[in-house]
Amino acid sequence: MNKVIIFGNSGSGKSTLACALAKRHQLSHLDLDTIAWQASNPPTRLPLEQSKLHIQSFLDKYTNWVIEGCYADLLALVAPFAEEAIFLNLPVSECVDNAKRRPWEPHKYPDKQAQDANLPMLIDWIGQYTTREDTFSLSAHERLYRDVKATKMMFKSNVSARVLLDNMTS
Repeated sequence: MNKVIIFGNSGSGKSTLACALAKRHQLSHLDLDTIAWQASNPPTRLPLEQSKLHIQSFLDKYTNWVIEGCYADLLALVAPFAEEAIFLNLPVSECVDNAKRRPWEPHKYPDKQAQDANLPMLIDWIGQYTTREDTFSLSAHERLYRDVKATKMMFKSNVSARVLLDNMTS
C-alpha cells in the first residue's frame, strides 16, 4: 500500500482505518476534514480551489500516503493517483453507533464537551446519507467507487473492516 483513498459516511471508521494503515505502512495521512472547512460558525466549506491547493501541496510533499474523508469532490481530485480505494459502505446504524463511541477529535473540536454537543446534529446528518444527493452522499460515493481506476475494496460492516486491520497487525 503506497497511495490509498478511504471514503464513506461519517462514522464509518475512515479515520481509524487510515491511522492504522499509515502506521503499519509508514504512510503520510491526510484527513480531508482538516482542509475542507473555513474557520467559521456555522462551518462553511472552503472554495474547492483552495482545498485543491492544499491537496496538491500534500501530494507534492509526500510520495506514500493515505487520504480519507467523505468528500467525493475532493477525493475525485486524488483518485487518479491512488493505487487502492477503500469504500467503507457500512449501514447507517453502524455509523451512528460508531459516532456515539467516537473519541475526542482535537483537530475538530476544542474539547470533548463541544464534540458531544454536536452529536445530535451529526447523528441526524449521518442518517441522511442514503437520501442526500450531495458530495457526502451514498450516491456520490458509489459513483466514485465505480469510476476509480485503483484496486478497490468495499467493506459493509465494522466486522469486515476490523478483519482487514487484524490481518495487517498479525
